Amino acid sequence: MPASADLPLLCHPDSPEPAVRALAVGARVLPDGGLALVWRLAGDLAALRIPSAATALPPERLWAHTCFEAFVATPGSAAYREFNFSPNGQWMHFDFCGHRLRVESPPLPAPPIDVRRGDGWLALRVCLAPRHLPAGELCVGLTAVVEAADGRHSYWSLRHPAGQPDFHHREGFALALRVPTP
Repeated sequence: MPASADLPLLCHPDSPEPAVRALAVGARVLPDGGLALVWRLAGDLAALRIPSAATALPPERLWAHTCFEAFVATPGSAAYREFNFSPNGQWMHFDFCGHRLRVESPPLPAPPIDVRRGDGWLALRVCLAPRHLPAGELCVGLTAVVEAADGRHSYWSLRHPAGQPDFHHREGFALALRVPTP
């Protein structure tokens, strides 16, 4: 995969959301080994629950609402890190030693998050510094949870494994990137 990509996210077939016309993520490796990600959602935003800056959410449950996510691992390792970014500007990270086997996460500085909204679109940009990521080759899962106004959720990913939505499944870590070693 090149150092930058703009990739459409696919809605899981069990959770269609007609209010979303398109959802994509731009991914770009930065010269310092960081990663810039931009989620772009287009659709009827009035039909969606999108947390505003005035809405504080429990950081451990950002994923329970409209949330943009990145899962980062290295090839050959069962360990991975999950990042959650809310349109309200909050973020959280979790570390895992295997599929859904959570371990203690070291504190990390907050990455810069920029959220913009217009008529029929929402964009969230985040820059993950090299200290947020493992060095070298990366397997990345780019995903989103979109909450409808009635509380239903739709699940979006580069690739969905068979069965129920499971962003933690390694088949969903569909983007291969190489970040420079500092």
